[in-house]
Amino acid sequence: MFSIGDDYWIENDSGDKVYKVDGKKLRIRKTWVIEDRGGQELYTVREKKLAIRDTLRIERDGDTVATVRKALISPIHDRFKVELKDGGELKAKGSIMDHQYKIERDGKRIAEVSKKWFKIRDTYGIEIDDSENAALILAAAVCIEELARGGDAD
Repeated sequence: MFSIGDDYWIENDSGDKVYKVDGKKLRIRKTWVIEDRGGQELYTVREKKLAIRDTLRIERDGDTVATVRKALISPIHDRFKVELKDGGELKAKGSIMDHQYKIERDGKRIAEVSKKWFKIRDTYGIEIDDSENAALILAAAVCIEELARGGDAD
């Protein structure tokens, strides 16, 4: 019933800790906070209760900026949709469970997630286009990973 939470650091390609994902412990709704290296809260990811299908919200300063959900019909690969508050939409498709997928905006790749770049278990990379909000894309990736693994409480 309760999520225990997971904390981990997201590093840049030089190995510097850039963002922290703080899984909040003992909350009824699953909650993760994306912080910069100084501890400044950038985004909060919350489980949306009573949704028809699994849904996570990305919030900033208490306002929902994006909603992430798994596509209802996905015949070949896993697919997720990120609906942005400003009306835009991102799509993630590929082999989510294998950490091999792309995130697109209007058919253009803006980020790519890949485990093939690393030999270390449970490690994978996210390459994000420089024109994108990296923290928001990382928050979306946290949602996609959580929804893909089934979202069960820890």
